[in-house]
Amino acid sequence: MNEHTSKQFDSELEQMRTRALQMGGLVEQQINRAVNGLETGDLTEIEEVIATDKTVNRFEVELDQLCSHIIARRQPTAVDLRMVMTVVRIVRDLERVGDEAKKIAKMARSLHTADTAPPTPHVTIRHAASLAVTMLRESLDAFARLDLELAASVVRQDKAVDAEFKALMRQLITYMMEDPRTISRCIELLFVAKAIERIGDHAKNMAQYAVYMAKGEDVRHGGIEAIERAARD
Repeated sequence: MNEHTSKQFDSELEQMRTRALQMGGLVEQQINRAVNGLETGDLTEIEEVIATDKTVNRFEVELDQLCSHIIARRQPTAVDLRMVMTVVRIVRDLERVGDEAKKIAKMARSLHTADTAPPTPHVTIRHAASLAVTMLRESLDAFARLDLELAASVVRQDKAVDAEFKALMRQLITYMMEDPRTISRCIELLFVAKAIERIGDHAKNMAQYAVYMAKGEDVRHGGIEAIERAARD
């Protein structure tokens, strides 16, 4: 590979990495706006979240094409190939996180535009959402900086998001048992809580991909111990 071709290749890899991080920033914004719409009932913001999902999907298609181009034209090996494979996986999870953000926005729209006004259970989604968003942001940071300690921290945080989901589920079930009029709204809020729990799962996946990128090790089924071992080695 001559110097000119090498510089082009490096430029394409950097473009791919930068676009993936931009997609992550957009998806993070989508989650925050969807949760804000759920809390405030701002229908303009809710509709913008739903509409912007198309932009997230476009990011996925463009990055898939860029990754395919790099593999076909440059035939990367070793760490460069791991970079491309990591981006392919991260982009897939980011697109699914975008779908979860859209789902939260749709539930928010349903809750705030219902013709009838049954009692709304008093549960706080914001804390669970903040935990999941932190996981997402830190998993992207772990990828960008190849910070395996941070990747391990993200995986550990997933238990906290799971615990929040279970607590919300218990609260909502209690409301439904005590007042059947809340059932429809409680079910919608359960969908929101589950969407947040799934965002945490996707962030955990992305943290594990950062370990693969840095070490070439697939730690998806090795638990936190495998990630901590990779960080030490």
